[in-house]
Amino acid sequence: MKKSSVIFTFIAILFLSQACKKGLDFQNTNAINPDQVWSDPDLINSFLSDIYGGMMPGWPYNGDASDEAINSPKSLGNYQRGIISVALTGQDLSYTNIDKLNFFLDKLSSVSPAVLTDEQKKQFAGQALFWRAWDYFNKVTTYGGVPLILKPQDVTNKESLFVPRSKTSECMAQIVADLDSAVADLPDKWGDADYGRITKGAAMSFKGRVLLWYASPLFNPNNDQSRWQDAYNANKDALDYLTAQGYGLVPNYRDIWYQERNKEVIMVNQFYYPDHAYFQGLIRPGELTKDAANANQPLLPLLLAFPKKDGSPMQMDTAKLKADPAYNAQFLTDFYTNRDDRFYATVFCGGTVYPSPDLPASERYWCCWKKNPDPTGLEYLSLTLDQFPGNGVNAVSGFFDRKGLDTTLTQANVYNAGVDWPEIRFAEVLMNYGEAANEVGKPAEALDVLYQVRKRAGITPGPGNHYGITATTQSDIRTAYINERFVEFAFENKRLSDLRRWKRYDILNKEGHRHGLYTVIKPGQTIDWTDDIMTESVRKKFEAVYIDNLDGDPAFKYNLDTNHWFYPFSQSNIDADAKLVQNIEWGGTFDPLQ
Repeated sequence: MKKSSVIFTFIAILFLSQACKKGLDFQNTNAINPDQVWSDPDLINSFLSDIYGGMMPGWPYNGDASDEAINSPKSLGNYQRGIISVALTGQDLSYTNIDKLNFFLDKLSSVSPAVLTDEQKKQFAGQALFWRAWDYFNKVTTYGGVPLILKPQDVTNKESLFVPRSKTSECMAQIVADLDSAVADLPDKWGDADYGRITKGAAMSFKGRVLLWYASPLFNPNNDQSRWQDAYNANKDALDYLTAQGYGLVPNYRDIWYQERNKEVIMVNQFYYPDHAYFQGLIRPGELTKDAANANQPLLPLLLAFPKKDGSPMQMDTAKLKADPAYNAQFLTDFYTNRDDRFYATVFCGGTVYPSPDLPASERYWCCWKKNPDPTGLEYLSLTLDQFPGNGVNAVSGFFDRKGLDTTLTQANVYNAGVDWPEIRFAEVLMNYGEAANEVGKPAEALDVLYQVRKRAGITPGPGNHYGITATTQSDIRTAYINERFVEFAFENKRLSDLRRWKRYDILNKEGHRHGLYTVIKPGQTIDWTDDIMTESVRKKFEAVYIDNLDGDPAFKYNLDTNHWFYPFSQSNIDADAKLVQNIEWGGTFDPLQ
């Protein structure tokens, strides 16, 4: 909500300005007493807005955590390398947000009808219940069952503050109950001034996400079909409701991030300068940013995951790539010029226009490669070292994160990004529904979702209007969803979570090292910085080179542990609370599957 930060800042200033009066005995009649918050609709609204501000997700730049991207050599985390222990992997359990929400709901229940109508109270309660479900869901997907606290606690009674863990099933039931109440209480939509608040559709969509997780192998290793049916029903209900409300897939994939308040956006963090901007310099090339750079450089698995324009998979034979010049040339042509629309909206390729005012309009950004003439140094050097002499910044993969890039930013104002973050969008609800449909024996529905998603990506219908999808069996359709979600939601904070809920870390482990693809200029060839690699004559000056290990160190490779699927509590949490039992995977007795 674009007004919330301004409102809450005003309240904070009011508190401070009225409190700074001289005289110990001065009675400040203008100061806000905490009890008075509940007699003022604006202050009640501001309390809730502060909760939004602390809980609404923003842009994640964590492609380095999976096979999406690399930030720098040797940046692969311990968890991904299989180096785990309670000391290294343990997470801290915080109830700050739950405490605020329980306090808010408790106080709201006694607010006078003269202050808030019953309808207003329901809408406030619905929002708070959504956020409580949101917080508990994040806890449960991390640890399994957690202490379920639903009322304000008495801080004067220390022993009462320590609550045993509830079963995972009990926590999930409470999350769903809170969301059902939120759905009943929330409006279909808000007025323009309140756009961004949680709606009925957002609560229904999130319920679908919750139940999809609960039905997935992480929580459902025995494949209980009733859970899949619940997930199917919830996502279909959300999909039908949203469609009736006018939501749907935006025709142009890239427009999701550049047309604000479009019909695909269901839950959103609205960013805007100056009151709620964010730092986007992290994902920009070093030559075009400041303070941090080069995060989310796409890896080979992501680069190849996007299909060709006809829907067929983009494949690469590393042996032929090296030995057969004709194969290499055709591969580069297909790679650059024959991909679905999502590739160009998600991945920036060297030798094309980088959308930044810092570059002259005629100049391309050339983060491609050349052979290093110094045999004692790195084998390849980025062409940007020639394009930007003296800069000294060298890329790792030669590709960058293009999705949601604020194209108005210059190097001087990379802290002022204002592209909105859609936490839930229509395509997710659609694909959640399709994945569940496959598991309850409705393959036609599951495949139709994939066709819709690919059609929006500009893929041609092909034989039978299957958009390149060849899957027919339940197992093959599962694989198709794994592949399609990788592409559709690249850099949207879903890849590692998806692999975890599917218990498919083997996909990463099979990769071993982090692989890359270098587009290397051939010996004796030269280019002008205004050349474009999408032009055939320019592209012929280059060859594709497979890089087996971008980290440059054999110790850095995927080796995720497939015996530990839930995270442990940190030892400090365990030491502080005798009732907090550690997960069985980590030496405790609590079973997160119950």
